[in-house]
Amino acid sequence: MEYIRAFLTGGLICVLIQILLDHTKLQPGRVMVILVVSGVILGALGIYEKIETFGGCGATVPLSGFGFNLWKGMKEAVDQHGFLGLFEGGFTAASVGTSAALIFSYLASLIFQPKMKE
Repeated sequence: MEYIRAFLTGGLICVLIQILLDHTKLQPGRVMVILVVSGVILGALGIYEKIETFGGCGATVPLSGFGFNLWKGMKEAVDQHGFLGLFEGGFTAASVGTSAALIFSYLASLIFQPKMKE
């Protein structure tokens, strides 16, 4: 059942983003920013935690989950260190995911030949 909930949650997020891409003139980069910011906002409102509890990895893998992770790290750091935690918490919480993305992207660029769009 856990896999089904993760599939449904991640699939719903991806369907909503695909509809946004298909029916607007937003560039993919802007849509990615919208995803991260929506994760932060939904986390601040306490909504994304419920989505994450229900959907598990289906909610944490998309970029909205990255935004929620940033929010969670900042909230914990502010609780521990006060105002200066705003600048520390997001980096601490997201450092593993960001490092993995950079390393795997670099490895992929070594294996495959990039092609420029015309």
